[in-house]
Amino acid sequence: MPNPFLSLNYETALEDLGDDYYDPVPAAEFPERILRFRNDELLPIIGLQPEAVSDDDFIEAFGSFEGVRPFLALRYHGYQFGEYNPSLGDGRGFLSGQVRGVDGELYDFGTKGSGRTPYSRSADGRLTLKGGVREVLAAEALHQLGVKTSRCLSLIETGEALWRGDEPSPTRSSVMVRFSRSHIRFGTFERLHYFQRPDLIGKLLNHVIEVYYPLVDPESKDCYALFYAELVRRVARLAAQWMVAGFCHGVLNTDNMSITGESFDYGPYAFIPTYDLRFTAAYFDYGGRYSYGNQPGICQFNLEMLQVPLRMVADKFDLEAGLAKFPEYYYEAYRQLMVQKLGFTELPVAEAKELLGETIQLLQGTQVSYHGFFAELARLFSPQWREDAEAVLQGCSFPLEAWQEWRRLYYQLLNELPREEMEAVERRLRFENPQTALLRPQIEAVWEPIVRGDDWQPFYDLLGKIRFKK
Repeated sequence: MPNPFLSLNYETALEDLGDDYYDPVPAAEFPERILRFRNDELLPIIGLQPEAVSDDDFIEAFGSFEGVRPFLALRYHGYQFGEYNPSLGDGRGFLSGQVRGVDGELYDFGTKGSGRTPYSRSADGRLTLKGGVREVLAAEALHQLGVKTSRCLSLIETGEALWRGDEPSPTRSSVMVRFSRSHIRFGTFERLHYFQRPDLIGKLLNHVIEVYYPLVDPESKDCYALFYAELVRRVARLAAQWMVAGFCHGVLNTDNMSITGESFDYGPYAFIPTYDLRFTAAYFDYGGRYSYGNQPGICQFNLEMLQVPLRMVADKFDLEAGLAKFPEYYYEAYRQLMVQKLGFTELPVAEAKELLGETIQLLQGTQVSYHGFFAELARLFSPQWREDAEAVLQGCSFPLEAWQEWRRLYYQLLNELPREEMEAVERRLRFENPQTALLRPQIEAVWEPIVRGDDWQPFYDLLGKIRFKK
């Protein structure tokens, strides 16, 4: 049987823009190819049925990289920890193909760990197996938490021993394929500004609008301003999704920001154990620039930096007007998403603000588990909470003394709903709040059996738990 991946109708949307945006590169050859993860949930999106795709098909397409050519290492720059870096670009990955989904959208297959490129500098172009495992888990957890995110299509162990500066001995290697809307970054435009190429900025921007912003009329005289305003809205909502999920990206440089407003590229990420705005995910983020609480502001800053290249083709005042809406978009999205996490479809603004204020103040003040609180809220909820304020959170694992006012407020808000809405509240709480949180100890707990005995079952078990929705 022919390999279904090699029979897909690949498109050349980015390649057709010309080689000012990328470099054709070869894929590395690996001594081994062992499929460790395949994402069958993604296959129907590109018109494939899981039972028609074998493990060998994954290995041939995304381990040996047979078939589709060319592979494109994308060119970009970026602001890293606030400093401009012109020495970036795809250093261990490439765009391996673009396919049209059954939904009509264009999707990218992008690699990580597929070998050296002109932008590798002194690095080996490889991905550690643990890094691949972590990215699979992050993407699946975020997807289930409602974050607009890229996902991993496959993870293949490649049989090489990799030396890393923070490891005392060699570690295992892998190659991953990311499934996303686009790998065009803010930094893609910043590089073109660096070389003073407004012609290439306009060409790329027209492509982005045509492919990824269907509601923007490309013939409109203010299409660039409309695109930017929509990007601001998308990024503000993405930042709100991270904050509600309790997720800290770790390295929000402009080369890690997608022009489609999609979350991607998970390196030193972490989910917060307790509500702490100063929590950082990256051990090297000494000043806390990319702390959990700084994420919305950093996203706004990155959007502001994007205005620099965009001003070569768009009106400065239109761009500034678009960015001015960021706080409003962010707080509106955060408020609505948190209200849903607390079990309601919507609340009047004043009541939503009061409930959120009380909730966050208590989470921060008591330092109970952030994810544990919402998981217990979902697990313990009963329609009887509408009848008795003292029943709210009864039986929870944390001391209730500090939560008395919150319990009365939650009881009051439940009583403003029709009685028949209680089942919907319960369903919503269970849907929005999984019982398993992807904290650092959980990741280490599945990695240890892999290292010691090549036992992957705990990894697959954890995947099943974070994907499960009641």
